[in-house]
Amino acid sequence: MLSLPDFKEKKVLYIWASKDMETQLKFGNSNLRLYKDGKLSKQISLFSIVAIFIIGEFTITSHLIRKFKECGITVFFLNNSFKYYAGIFAEAEGNTELRALQYRMNEEQELEFSKILLRNKIVNQYKLLSVYKKEMKSDIKSYELAIKMATKNDRLLGLEGLVAKEYYKLLFAKYDWYRRAPTTKEDINNMLLDIGYTFLFNIVDSLLRLFGFDTYKGFYHKLYFQRKSLSCDVMEPLRVLIDKALAKAYALNRINEKDFTARKGYYEFKDWEVGKKYTQIFSEIILDNKEEIYKYVLSWYRYYHNQEKYRKPKFTVRL
Repeated sequence: MLSLPDFKEKKVLYIWASKDMETQLKFGNSNLRLYKDGKLSKQISLFSIVAIFIIGEFTITSHLIRKFKECGITVFFLNNSFKYYAGIFAEAEGNTELRALQYRMNEEQELEFSKILLRNKIVNQYKLLSVYKKEMKSDIKSYELAIKMATKNDRLLGLEGLVAKEYYKLLFAKYDWYRRAPTTKEDINNMLLDIGYTFLFNIVDSLLRLFGFDTYKGFYHKLYFQRKSLSCDVMEPLRVLIDKALAKAYALNRINEKDFTARKGYYEFKDWEVGKKYTQIFSEIILDNKEEIYKYVLSWYRYYHNQEKYRKPKFTVRL
């Protein structure tokens, strides 16, 4: 298991393929080396990396893949539209005790875990809105009571949807907000949120794997073919980080409509290089909060083992 002191010293890399150039990743002298058209461009020690996002078309050597495994580095491969399509995973194999706890959970336990998760998410959403002096129609205490009284998972999903609809509308009211439509990229807001959530999801998934979780076995998001339901669960209270980053980027005029173009009903970056600017918006906030994210995932690991000894997992967004 990766310790917090070790994790604090680790980096998360975002590597883009170069347009019109052959891009290769190789291993040499304990370093990750980036080559462009056969020439060494950059290098960094493998021992300082915890995760890598590779965006675009790359050539990668089998030797380097083995080194990623040996050094406990998780690699995510994304296409030019930031859609994840493959990965190389570092994980704690054989944690049968933890996975047995996951598999043995009954519906009552899953519901209680889901309540912890949803209350945490909604509290963070209310806190972020307060920064922008926005107020929801319903007091947060009414939602907390409704969560406490819920007897079915569907009720929690309904409450989450009610809050989300008003939350997004209030937070992005100045920025042509229409609706939240995941994966559609039907407008600039949804496109950018999808990118930020993709980065966040994969960081959470990599940490859960390092602790030995089966990330396909969730409790709030139920089992579904090829869906990493536990990663979907655990990232819910963290989503506010991406929302915060986008709202701040708008306030600082870092979002420029001229950077985007609409094609066949969905938005994409107008220019290959411009995407790097938007990658930075979300990578900055993830790296600024990486220690808190680690502690939050660790709290779930501990809570699974002993609900009486450890506090309920909680992620508090820094405003």
